[in-house]
Amino acid sequence: MNTQQMTPESLAASVIAVPPVARDSDYRWSEIENARIIKQLEAGGVSTLLYGGNAALAHVALSEYAALLDMLVGTVSRQTIVVPSVGPHYGMMMDQANILRNYSFPTVMLLPSSEAMTPPGLATGIRRFVDRLGRPIVLYIKHDGMVDVETVQQLMSDGLLSWIKYAVVRKDPSQDPYLRNLINAVGTERIVSGMGEQPALIHMRDFGLKGFTAGCVCVAPALSTALLQAIKQQDFATAEHIRQQFAPLESLRDKISPVRVLHAAVRLAGIADTGPITPFWSPVSSTDEQAIEQAARELLQCSLKGH
Repeated sequence: MNTQQMTPESLAASVIAVPPVARDSDYRWSEIENARIIKQLEAGGVSTLLYGGNAALAHVALSEYAALLDMLVGTVSRQTIVVPSVGPHYGMMMDQANILRNYSFPTVMLLPSSEAMTPPGLATGIRRFVDRLGRPIVLYIKHDGMVDVETVQQLMSDGLLSWIKYAVVRKDPSQDPYLRNLINAVGTERIVSGMGEQPALIHMRDFGLKGFTAGCVCVAPALSTALLQAIKQQDFATAEHIRQQFAPLESLRDKISPVRVLHAAVRLAGIADTGPITPFWSPVSSTDEQAIEQAARELLQCSLKGH
């Protein structure tokens, strides 16, 4: 595992994959199936793995957290960066900090919550967590009003943030005053687009963000990597062509559930048996499975053929 602190260069070097986590029939972590997901990603040029929402880590038990970390450390290559998540609740994340102190992950991400918090209280919690962990964190901005720009700017200037995953959904991602204000306050080098391949082109081309996170990269890593490279090379026509190939599966994720659809898609594409999804989530319906399988397998074939 790569334990070096993350830099603007490492953020831009790879699509930041946000994989599901496979469990066996007894709801234990499946080392074999998770290794299949990881090796698929690494073979497709992905060198940063972020375990967060798609891995349902908001519902992980503290008693199984260390076993998950052990599995990830023991599975990835020496070049791969792993970023686990904590929270979203304060008490949970502080207990997780005690466990994480025994590992060398370069940073961890705080899962977002729009309830039971205020922006100043969030900032206080981040400061206390970073003080206990001894490393800066990833701030996941998913909701409008979750945190004001001035607070983010102070956290960044105080060295408490490694980078920002920006994932506030807009009808038109090119029209985003909050993101503009955020960029004016902290720059673009440590902000990545956090909503998959669909807004990545606009966020990188029009706003200057340096990279993007994605879930569907788990189905088509080489194709997602090609999208990143095309945007970086300013070959926007190719980037748009590739982006459209991800649209059918992403549309199903938007319509049904991003987490549940990706969990099913990885299995239905034949990449790995992701097993039962963690409660409080539930499996997709059999009807939805048919549409997900078709979209996932078509995307996988596009990746195998090349763009």
